[in-house]
Amino acid sequence: QVQLVESGGGLVQPGGSLRLSCAASGFTLDYYAIGWFRQAPGKEREGVSCISFSDENTYYTDSVKGRFTISRDNAKNTVYLQMNSLKPEDTAVYYCAADWLGLFATRGSVLSAPSRLRSKLEGADFGSWGQGTQVTVSS
Repeated sequence: QVQLVESGGGLVQPGGSLRLSCAASGFTLDYYAIGWFRQAPGKEREGVSCISFSDENTYYTDSVKGRFTISRDNAKNTVYLQMNSLKPEDTAVYYCAADWLGLFATRGSVLSAPSRLRSKLEGADFGSWGQGTQVTVSS
């Protein structure tokens, strides 16, 4: 059974840090794009960051550049989102999602280029989704 499970959310003060994890089971993340999304109450879902698991190309939306870092651990079949300098406006439910890029999505391939990751993130073009983890930034 294909499953994505997020963890690591919680309550943190402004300026603090959290690291979210997205663990995959039932399939390997090789040749997949993994995206992080968030949705705050009353707001539309927003794509935050995306990584190509095989070659580690990444993309970030402007609001998190320089503060968030997406990474992956091959051995653990897991993607992380390190969130630093958190702001109250980062408060949301955070979701991870995965989608197949193709067998040739390796370093230098257009299949895993940041431009494609951006397109997938902005279109929420992902087939598998996790259940979400709450992040609350408040003093």
